[in-house]
Amino acid sequence: MFTGLVQALGQVETAGPTQLKIQICEPDGGLLEGLALGDSVAVDGVCLTVESQGNQGFIATVSPETVDRTCLGQRSKTRTPVNLEPSLRVGGKMGGHFVTGHVDGVGELQSVLMMAGAWEMTFGPVADFWEQWEGAIAPYLVNKGSIAVNGISLTIARCDRHSFTVAVIPHTYAHTNLAHLTPGNWVNLEGDILGKYVEKFLTGHRGEAPLSLDFLTEHGYR
Repeated sequence: MFTGLVQALGQVETAGPTQLKIQICEPDGGLLEGLALGDSVAVDGVCLTVESQGNQGFIATVSPETVDRTCLGQRSKTRTPVNLEPSLRVGGKMGGHFVTGHVDGVGELQSVLMMAGAWEMTFGPVADFWEQWEGAIAPYLVNKGSIAVNGISLTIARCDRHSFTVAVIPHTYAHTNLAHLTPGNWVNLEGDILGKYVEKFLTGHRGEAPLSLDFLTEHGYR
């Protein structure tokens, strides 16, 4: 479990057919000091497990599903920095929102507009992944709701089924890889897990009856 508050930037390199080497750009930032073998780290919002460590970073294995559903493969080719966040510790501060590290799909940066004190960034579907957007991303876009973009906890300023816009403050823009993105670049997206549970209760699951006013009334709701 993560909170969507990025703690460092890294560079991704291919370390084998199914392995990625993540090198910390700022090794003195403290992230490496707290890592141990088997720990989870969100790499651009993707939960990966530390399998070996070095002085400058760590190595993790990625599955074909991870490669197909995220843009980590692209990061290793383009050298775009990745956002890094260690998992939430018991008693740690919950500063963003609940981020699982299980990416729902990819989106594309459509535009960046500098406003007074912030950047407005609009994201939409990748042309070849429209069905993924429609089924796994669009249903969880809610005005003023939360979304993880490359592992960053952001608030949706406005949205429809075809795009959403976030307002990014200077600190977030300067300390994440959002500043390195240009229109056309892909990003990893994860919808708010709370919205997914609400959807399950409202629509039913695996033969269960959906949540309804009659059901609530029957079970004591007034």
